[in-house]
Amino acid sequence: MATPKALILRAPGTNCDRETAFAFEAAGGAAERVHLNRLLDQPQLAEGFQILCLPGGFSYGDDIAAGRIVGSLIRHHLDEVLREFVDAGKLVLGICNGFQILLKSGILLPDAADGHAPATLAWNESQRFIDRWVHLKTNGDKCVFLKEIEKMYLPVAHAEGRFVARCSDTLKSLDQSGQLSLRYTDAAGGEAAYPDCPNGAQLGVAGACDATGRVFGLMPHPERYLEPTHHPRWTRGEAGEVGDGLKIFQNAVQYFA
Repeated sequence: MATPKALILRAPGTNCDRETAFAFEAAGGAAERVHLNRLLDQPQLAEGFQILCLPGGFSYGDDIAAGRIVGSLIRHHLDEVLREFVDAGKLVLGICNGFQILLKSGILLPDAADGHAPATLAWNESQRFIDRWVHLKTNGDKCVFLKEIEKMYLPVAHAEGRFVARCSDTLKSLDQSGQLSLRYTDAAGGEAAYPDCPNGAQLGVAGACDATGRVFGLMPHPERYLEPTHHPRWTRGEAGEVGDGLKIFQNAVQYFA
């Protein structure tokens, strides 16, 4: 089969698109960075790709709210295109700002019957930007991107990453369905409090997927830990043979192999 191709969608303020493209290529795929305006003008471009990735950064300066502007543009101009993309069995990944966009566009978690989003990413409880490394564990086996991954150690860098469901019933439903697929933990793998859970997310949620497991968003940055030397203590021998984040991209590429 031809090498799976990833469309890395960038916008003004995106700053992790090159690293994310490199991650897909390191995983054996091909990647092309495409500006949002180009996709708005030629939405049929998406047909030539198997994976869509919304990388990290500060799209449109995070004006109004993080990911809000790109999310709105998708809702009003690309909603049908992206839903056809997902319905065709393809994959969508949102990292940090990309996760915020996926939630605000309704692509990851469809709006409730009353038109309200089932969950959002709110300001960190500390009310400040957090930049640190965190321990993570997977929850269930629904998510394609997390196949054969039990735990990871990755960096986070965000101000609006606190996962909040609209109500307790929605949170319970998402949890029971296995869609709250990535959680923060402490160093021992137990329940995380601040600073191990850097933002105060409900149930320590660090990432979530849709009902199919093929649309996934996470706040940590897997593209920032691909090689052993990316680990903050690699000189002390704490890094593995490869970075923990690489497996996420390998899973996406191998899904089509």
